[in-house]
Amino acid sequence: MSAVAVAVFVAAYALIASDRINKTLVALAGAAVVVSLPVINSTDIFYSHRTGIDWDVIFLLLGMMVIVSVLRQTGVFEYVAIWSAKRAKGSPLRIMVLLALVMAVGSALLDNVTTVLLIAPVTLLVCDRLAINAVPFLIAEVFASNIGGAATLVGDPPNIIIASRAGLTFNDFLVHVAPIVVIVIAVFAALLPRLFAGSFDVDAQRVADVMSLDEAQAIRDRGLLLKCGVVLALVFAAFVAHPVLHLEPAVVALLGAGLLVAISGLERSDYLASVEWDTLLFFGGLFIMVGALVKTGVIDKLARAATEVTGGNALFTVMLILGVSAPVSGIVDNIPYVATMTPIVGELSAAVPAHLHPDVLWWALALGADFGGNLTAVGASANVVMLGIARHADNSISFWEFTRKGAVVTAVSLVLAAVYLWVRYFVWS
Repeated sequence: MSAVAVAVFVAAYALIASDRINKTLVALAGAAVVVSLPVINSTDIFYSHRTGIDWDVIFLLLGMMVIVSVLRQTGVFEYVAIWSAKRAKGSPLRIMVLLALVMAVGSALLDNVTTVLLIAPVTLLVCDRLAINAVPFLIAEVFASNIGGAATLVGDPPNIIIASRAGLTFNDFLVHVAPIVVIVIAVFAALLPRLFAGSFDVDAQRVADVMSLDEAQAIRDRGLLLKCGVVLALVFAAFVAHPVLHLEPAVVALLGAGLLVAISGLERSDYLASVEWDTLLFFGGLFIMVGALVKTGVIDKLARAATEVTGGNALFTVMLILGVSAPVSGIVDNIPYVATMTPIVGELSAAVPAHLHPDVLWWALALGADFGGNLTAVGASANVVMLGIARHADNSISFWEFTRKGAVVTAVSLVLAAVYLWVRYFVWS
């Protein structure tokens, strides 16, 4: 059955990459094949943490999409769009850098999917005001999201999995991972003019029109905005207080969405306006296909083959984990990959020489998986969500358009990460 699982996944991936068939349809068709044969069954899909649909991701997305739908009715996105454009004096490059930095910081404090849902609508409105193509801005922001999310325990789902397995704390990530994230973000910001050359031309009259706008007039419902602010503050506080409250982010998002719907008084069509049903279904199909690979042992075999060639050399092990994690995470999605790799890295960590930091392999895994999420359009949850938002706004991003830029960003990020790991844990150890 492993051959069937691989064949279905490869065929589906090729069709998704071709951009000729709707990717949601491809993912659901692939899922239907592996279920019908059957490579994977309903118990594996709906109840298994290892092979099933990650319901935390699905319901976190749904809850935050509903919150964004309600927030959109207030006009706050228009307010932020005008404010940011005016602060950047209408310069598209400065706007891109500003929004990318906001995305990176937000992804570190919250999670990158939530930050994408909040910032993408602002970006679309800014670009609409300036009559410029929003696609380069959306791509740059999701790159920044995946980089920034690596900085903390709550920033990216793979980090949560790693922290749980290795017993790492929020402060551990701040001390060991955040420094390289700051470096990578700085280099990434410097690369933006070259990476998206030709994307910063804007009509001077458009800039003048934006600079003359009064952002305060964009707010349409101040009462609803106040309610949204209170609910969002409670939701974000609950995200941060997860170690104390023990409420999963998905539960928090759904509770927040339910409360906001109840107190907003909006019609169903309004509070569901920003829900990307295609994106949620795509995730479901993708999780099922990847679950088939996990169940048949394909991912486990690949991971073990990559780690068994280290020969006990700690530096080689670190670089191998970093180097393998990025491309595999970029192709398979970093959540199931990290879930499969953690037991193996746990075993290898026990053999790390006493003079080295005992968690160095975990940092290699986290950096490789998080930075590798930028490699392709399906490498991370945030990527899929951003592409769904772009498509919904008639700014479709092709698989290869994303991957061409993503390969450059991933390569630069990995080189910097490799140097950081070598210097900090081997040269200075």
